[in-house]
Amino acid sequence: MIAEYNSGATNADALFAQLVTFAQNLNEEEKRGVAEGLSEEELALFDILTRPNIKLSRDQKKKVQEVAKELLDILKIEKLVLDWRKKQQTRAAVQLTIEQILDSLPEAYSPELYHQKCNLVYQHVYDSYYGSAKSIYAR
Repeated sequence: MIAEYNSGATNADALFAQLVTFAQNLNEEEKRGVAEGLSEEELALFDILTRPNIKLSRDQKKKVQEVAKELLDILKIEKLVLDWRKKQQTRAAVQLTIEQILDSLPEAYSPELYHQKCNLVYQHVYDSYYGSAKSIYAR
């Protein structure tokens, strides 16, 4: 929609009407994802890292969003290879990557909470990502 507007194919009134229709069609989770600036996959990781109700400042929340994005990018590019769940070595590499990336979470995460979140994120990744470009999020 914005690309059409920028190219001059649509005027401001038509763009506004399209945006209103688009916003009305979003469900609550999609709206939250848009508000947070996260994809569906990133929002799932963000929720695992911030729920139930971890008190974070705005800057800390932003840092958690960045960590979720970075983790997902690295896992998808480097670690979630074909049949990664079948070999102990590749599962361990995924677990280690999760621990290393989550190590940059804000100080609001105690060591105990950090380990709990590492385990929850690993379980989510294991359950959701089957291999290279195969996941519950693939369309």
